[in-house]
Amino acid sequence: MPIPEDVTGEEIDKDVRQELQSLPKTLAEDVAKNLVMVARLIDEDPERAYAYSRVALRLASRVAAVREAAGFAAYATQKYGEALAEFRAARRMTGTVELWPLMADCERGLGRPEKALDMAGAPEVQKLDKAGQVEMRLVAAGARRDMGQLDAAIVTLQSPELASNSVQPWTARLRYAYADALLAAGREGEAREWFAKAVEADRDGSTDASDRLAELDGVEFMDALVEDEDQNGADRDEQGAQDGDKD
Repeated sequence: MPIPEDVTGEEIDKDVRQELQSLPKTLAEDVAKNLVMVARLIDEDPERAYAYSRVALRLASRVAAVREAAGFAAYATQKYGEALAEFRAARRMTGTVELWPLMADCERGLGRPEKALDMAGAPEVQKLDKAGQVEMRLVAAGARRDMGQLDAAIVTLQSPELASNSVQPWTARLRYAYADALLAAGREGEAREWFAKAVEADRDGSTDASDRLAELDGVEFMDALVEDEDQNGADRDEQGAQDGDKD
């Protein structure tokens, strides 16, 4: 896989760089560059990010950061079995529980929501930081919805974090998930209220809460390009008719 000239490998997190020090210098540099490409592409081109992660994995499969990156890339491309295997490997190497919610969500992706719920009730959840616990709550609610338990999903999301007026990195997604669950349960009025609250918290546009809110309010968006093409076509038809009249 080609590496752009502007990628040096120095862009990676210092903790990852420290992990790579166990490798020979040249190999560590090659792995670092591939990890940079994974991070750079995972949102805009996950398939290419996945390809770079496989190169890194082939070069340094015994490095936890590499296994974790491979897990994220597989997860982004919905290769949930691979992602789960990589996350488990990374967890064995590090002993941390940070990946627990993602592992549970992989179980959902593999069609095993009951397993995800079991993981939501495991002791590991108590070791997660606040962000991780909120993520676990989102996964558990999703698992409830997978099983058709809409009311239980709603109850799962009801928490001090949801009720708080403080805006945290997870607030928009939590409010959005709650609004979406309410809407799925037919509680449209409450759903609209929570989509609006999600919009208030969504400062970086991480959700489409504003679009969902507009849909509930009956607002229709016209694609500007399509509108221009329609207008140009109408103008050509009118001009053609005028030319025909002259003949």
